[in-house]
Amino acid sequence: MATQIKRLTPLAVKNAKPGRHGDGGSLYLLVKPDGRRTWLFRYRDQLTGKLRDKGLGAAWDVGLPEARERAAEYRRMLRDGKDPIDTHRSAKEAARVEHGKRLTFGQCAERYIAAHRSGWRNAKHAEQWVSTLATHAALLTPMDVAKIDTALVVRCLDPIWAEKTETATRVRQRIEAVLAWANVRGLRTGDNPARWRGHLDKLLTQPNAIKNVTHMPALPHAQVAAFMAKLRTYVGLGAKALELMILCALRPGAAAGAKWEEIDLDRALWTIPGERMKSRKGKEEAREHVVPLSTAAVKLLRSIPQVSDYVFPSRKGSITTAAMLKAARVVNPEIDLTSHGFRSTFKDWASECTNHPGEVSEAALAHTIKNATEAAYRRTKLVERRAVLMQEWAAYCAALPKGDNVTAIKRKAG
Repeated sequence: MATQIKRLTPLAVKNAKPGRHGDGGSLYLLVKPDGRRTWLFRYRDQLTGKLRDKGLGAAWDVGLPEARERAAEYRRMLRDGKDPIDTHRSAKEAARVEHGKRLTFGQCAERYIAAHRSGWRNAKHAEQWVSTLATHAALLTPMDVAKIDTALVVRCLDPIWAEKTETATRVRQRIEAVLAWANVRGLRTGDNPARWRGHLDKLLTQPNAIKNVTHMPALPHAQVAAFMAKLRTYVGLGAKALELMILCALRPGAAAGAKWEEIDLDRALWTIPGERMKSRKGKEEAREHVVPLSTAAVKLLRSIPQVSDYVFPSRKGSITTAAMLKAARVVNPEIDLTSHGFRSTFKDWASECTNHPGEVSEAALAHTIKNATEAAYRRTKLVERRAVLMQEWAAYCAALPKGDNVTAIKRKAG
């Protein structure tokens, strides 16, 4: 005799007394003594033969038609050899495991930085990554990395693309790198929404079309002696670091991060390791730079107490280039100087006021030789010839014209 199904009616469900009431097809309405009603699917385990109850939800939430649909689904599962309870548990566990694999963009950024930190030139590079992403990609930080799309990336870049184009370009590159890392790790699929060529270049203005390339403000070399005389009246590591940078024609970062272990005062040589020199944009490893120290540079270094591994220490290691820039602008507020611009001052002086070949001043500035043949031919560091050049430069930096006033650098009219 066929099993009778659909025995219950909505009214019967509403008025059912405490107990179990069968609708047929293994579907039951369970009414508890306190009046609560819930649906059950009762079946026998296909391996053990024991009865098992699979809850289908409360009757106030799951109506009779829906309860019958769910019961029909479970009967089909049993016919296919699947246990409804075990299948449901397996699905929940798989979902839990899958959710556990997900990472936010912020977590991915942390892991990317940790994985690449040892290969970067210095700790400050990693700090810049953290800072730029925290500031300009904060929208992405808490989001599932798999859910980040083009619209979200553009929302991060739009506010700074026109006004802070260089910063925005770096932010885009760093977002792209983190998302690429997530792709390789299997945390997301599809194209990288932060890629430039063939994608964001269709949505954002070309950076070169936005920013006007301007050279860093530089002090005319005729005024450098007056500037140096005034600079030496200031107390502080920023002023001393700036003075050393000018005397050695170095980049600001190389001077700010100077370490005593790099400097041989007896031989008047400073060997800056390659990892602290300017990046060659991945084309080749940066080489060490040997700096012949003038008498003035040696005297300056001997006047600084050796209280740390760094020549110019701070609580976080070495001072920042910002301290040097501040010193430059305090000494001469009339001109919007940059500490990097003094390298241009040195180059102009070497070209206009000396007979030294250009290759000697270029070597002093540690400039990259773009011509591969010339670079292979000129492997010498020209240390001896540069030592003469740097001694002349130091003398020029100290040679105030007669009657000159060290406070009269670009004095304002009136």
